[in-house]
Amino acid sequence: MGCCNRRCGLIAGAVFGAVVAILGGILIPLGKSVIEGTVEKEVVIEPGTQAYENWVSTGASVYRQFWLLDVQNAQEVLQDGAIPVVVEKGPYTYRTRYLPKENITFNPNHTISFTLPQGAIFEPSMSVGTEEDKVTSLNLGVAGAYSLVPKPFHAVLENLIKTSNSSLFQNRTVGEMLWGYYDPLLKDNIGLFSPYNGTYDGIYNVFDGKDDISKVGFIDRWRGKSVLTFWGDKYCDMINGTDASSFPPFLDKKPLYFFSSDICRSVSAGFEQSMDLKGIEVYRYVLQPNTLASPTVNPDNQCFCRNKVTTNNCTMAGVLDISSCQAGRPIYISLAHFLGGSRSLLENVKGLNPSEKHHGTYLDVEPTTGFTLRFAKRIQVNMMYGPSKVITVLKKVKDNTIFPLVWMNETASLDDATADMLKKELISRIEMLDIIQKALLGTGVAIFVLCLISYCVVRRNQSKIV
Repeated sequence: MGCCNRRCGLIAGAVFGAVVAILGGILIPLGKSVIEGTVEKEVVIEPGTQAYENWVSTGASVYRQFWLLDVQNAQEVLQDGAIPVVVEKGPYTYRTRYLPKENITFNPNHTISFTLPQGAIFEPSMSVGTEEDKVTSLNLGVAGAYSLVPKPFHAVLENLIKTSNSSLFQNRTVGEMLWGYYDPLLKDNIGLFSPYNGTYDGIYNVFDGKDDISKVGFIDRWRGKSVLTFWGDKYCDMINGTDASSFPPFLDKKPLYFFSSDICRSVSAGFEQSMDLKGIEVYRYVLQPNTLASPTVNPDNQCFCRNKVTTNNCTMAGVLDISSCQAGRPIYISLAHFLGGSRSLLENVKGLNPSEKHHGTYLDVEPTTGFTLRFAKRIQVNMMYGPSKVITVLKKVKDNTIFPLVWMNETASLDDATADMLKKELISRIEMLDIIQKALLGTGVAIFVLCLISYCVVRRNQSKIV
């Protein structure tokens, strides 16, 4: 009777263990479903969600750091045709994206329209000097006119350069180079980022994710159009993905796509590694190596090649001619210090030292919510000048030169308060549910195995007695 009770108890224990283990197993998909439902509800862009609060006005402080390239041998370039030598001067830091989105309109097709006001506030404590610091840089007016005026009219341009007392290089303040000054050659106000304060980016239309969470944040239209009109090609004119501030939830390490109005095109970033950011796991994505590759390496980039002369018959890597979206201004975009660019870019200008660590672009994205918690977007603004038999200040120039003017690091990072909130509201709940699941599963299996082994031992001992 005692042995029977013992065997029955062990069987009951094994059954109980199996039930506990099954409960733990059931909780895995059930818990996952609960988490997904909660996350999907909170990442929809509508009033009352966590995503909406951060979407309307950026929670973290966003800064733009500028390094201007200061020419060290301007006279030698003019008189002897020497290769320009530059030294970067910076950072000069500005707070940006501090203004909330405006003209927010919810549309019947589950999109939201808005404009993004632009402004920059100088941050002296985060800068190496003041906006009055002087730099020697390329003359924007002369370089621009050289690119736009056909060679048969260089004699006219030569006369204008002389009468305006202009030269290939100029001495300007940091503030003038960035935000504008009156140019005597063009008789107009020009600057690398002029106008900026008081202007708007957009109008944007983005999906709110309410009917399809896989499209949340995706750009449906920019400036009223679903495609760009800059490149004259179906592929290059595509508007892909989000604006990179967030992505649809539940990332699976596949490439992320986003559109950047700064460079007038869509790009993609590939997964590099998992990292810890203030106790939160994030996925680091970096710009794909073929983004600015020459068409000989990446044929998809053929439609981005606008000038076969400047790009050596479209074989040059590392620069993007965006004049078509800059009202004709001959601007070339690259990564900082010509990172990933052709060797000729570094041979024609001395003093640049590209490195992935200091000049690469990256996004750190929380994989469950799709929120970008830290990023660094690093791009360089360049202009081009070349030889001329007529224009005096260009007679010693030997070849077309893509000249670096300034490189910019737009960056932001998760603050402690937001990190604590995210860990409390999401990460800790996911971790607690995971612990409960594993505890139930582990305890149930342990009880089941222990009772099963004990039952076998009792049966074996009983058979020996019989």
